[in-house]
Amino acid sequence: MYALVNISGKQIRIEEGVNTKIPLQKNKVGSKITLDNILLFDDGKNKKIGNPYIKSLSFDAKIISHNEDKKILVYKKKRRKGYEKKLGHKQKFSVIKVDKLSTKKTTATKTKKKTNSSTSATKKKTVAKKSTKSK
Repeated sequence: MYALVNISGKQIRIEEGVNTKIPLQKNKVGSKITLDNILLFDDGKNKKIGNPYIKSLSFDAKIISHNEDKKILVYKKKRRKGYEKKLGHKQKFSVIKVDKLSTKKTTATKTKKKTNSSTSATKKKTVAKKSTKSK
């Protein structure tokens, strides 16, 4: 059983009980987060595809740690100009563990359509043209 989830603009495959690297979250270590933006869910027998999200499903996950990846080197050079620049950065990420799948109970709220009887019953007013007299 797995699901594709949209987290911070990235589409990530998650599974229950598996540690997963996601972009850095601002929550503290040990706190729980809810993953609502589920794009696809597959339980082995049935597949559900969202449009764009599956509204009836959500995952509860726990933040295990915040870490940094290895250093990524960025090297820029323009030939015959003497321009060389070497930069690098370490991308930060969070590690989560998905606890369980939960289904949301959708409450059916009916919205009443308001009809504006005043706009539909208004008559077009004719405006009398002003005649100008020449002198």
